[in-house]
This record gives sequence, structure tokens and C-alpha cells, in this order.
Amino acid sequence: MTVVAGYVPTPLGQAVLAEALAEAELRKARLVVVNVSRPGSYVDPDTADVADLEQRVGDGHEVRQVQDTDPAAAVLDVAQQESASLVVIGVPRRSPVGKLIMGSTAQRILLDSPCPVLAVKES
Repeated sequence: MTVVAGYVPTPLGQAVLAEALAEAELRKARLVVVNVSRPGSYVDPDTADVADLEQRVGDGHEVRQVQDTDPAAAVLDVAQQESASLVVIGVPRRSPVGKLIMGSTAQRILLDSPCPVLAVKES
């Protein structure tokens, strides 16, 4: 059993990580944390410190730093590869117009995931 979490180094990402760790423990599952950064970007605010993340998730879990221009596709690919039993993602607060204009990574994952999705809001 595997839980996959989409992570960005923000307060929302911290909430996702906490829920994903709790779900992995509850399910006695392995956790795969996916952090997506843009290819060729020298400074990307979405890039996490992998060593810090690995220390936080602990042994038996995995952190993957993926370079992709499409974060939803990257998370969905890992969920598919791992035959995930659950995907944990963050749901940012945005207006309906903001979602329409900019699209929604969370919405794509919710609609296209091969398994259940736990959507976490920032507390």
C-alpha cells in the first residue's frame, strides 16, 4: 500500500505533509512525497529541500524531486507508477474566476486520479 502526497514548501504544503504522514501511519503504508519544480529553473519557490523533507518523513518513506512543467501530471504519474491507494493534495483558496482563468492543478488530480484523493485545506 502506498500513499502519494503532492508537496510544495508552503504552509499548505506543511498541512498536506502532516495529513499524508498521518494517513500513511493509519494505513500502515509507505509514503511517497512528490515535489515538482520547473525544468531549467535556477530559483523556483516550489522546490523543496529534499534532505530536510527526507528527514521529516523518516525511514521507509520516499521523497521524489520531479522536474516537470505540469505538476498535476507529475503527481498522477507517480500515483499510477506506485499503484497508490490514496493521493493527498493541497487545495488553495481561490475565487471561482481565478480557477477558471488559471486552471487548477488540484481539480485535475481530483478528476483524473486512479485512486481516492484527500484534499487538504490550509489551517
